[in-house]
Amino acid sequence: MEYTVLIHMAEEGGYWVEVPALPGCFSQGETIDEALENVREAIELHVESLKEDGHEIPQDAGFVIGRVKVSEVP
Repeated sequence: MEYTVLIHMAEEGGYWVEVPALPGCFSQGETIDEALENVREAIELHVESLKEDGHEIPQDAGFVIGRVKVSEVP
């Protein structure tokens, strides 16, 4: 199973990661690699908790990540 993650630069340094398909599932790390490893663990724990509580496991579907260029605002 794979999930789309969004990696953000943290204001205080390092990175934080969110998982759009799993609301409330976040993690962080000093490097991108550390943040990805930490969010992998967070996803596993989040999914395990959902299973234990009898909830359906959300699938990662329908996410498209893109960029849009806009003109500079004067």
